[in-house]
Amino acid sequence: MSDTSEGPEYNIDFREHPNEYEIGRGEEGVFKIEPYKSELLPLWSYADEESAEESAEAIYEQYERYRENDEFPGMDMARKYLQMGYTRAMRYAKYPGGTKYGEDGEELEPEQWADAEKREAALVFEEYWERVREDEAYQSEKERHRERHG
Repeated sequence: MSDTSEGPEYNIDFREHPNEYEIGRGEEGVFKIEPYKSELLPLWSYADEESAEESAEAIYEQYERYRENDEFPGMDMARKYLQMGYTRAMRYAKYPGGTKYGEDGEELEPEQWADAEKREAALVFEEYWERVREDEAYQSEKERHRERHG
């Protein structure tokens, strides 16, 4: 899936039309779903453990606002940004320079740990990501959204 391709998401304000939001898999939609992308992307950073801590905390605080406002699409997007912080930082932690594939297109052998600082950043995001996934409000809203909107 390419997040840079144009799609119907660009024409929808998901705060105004939460019924149009599809949960999707993993990190799908992180660069498409507005206004949440514009609210969360500026908070997202995984350069090192300190920036990851600030970023994850800010995204989690935004998650709590969405939860208070009954905005499931925002809650789920915050979860996706936390997940993406983990996966991107972990890629750099395992692969020098974050390069997972060689010039031949074959996946390179991961290193243990190519970048220890990125691993620490990934672990910060993982903690916040897990907090959201285990939140009973998130779980019940996710189920309710699926029942209502598929």
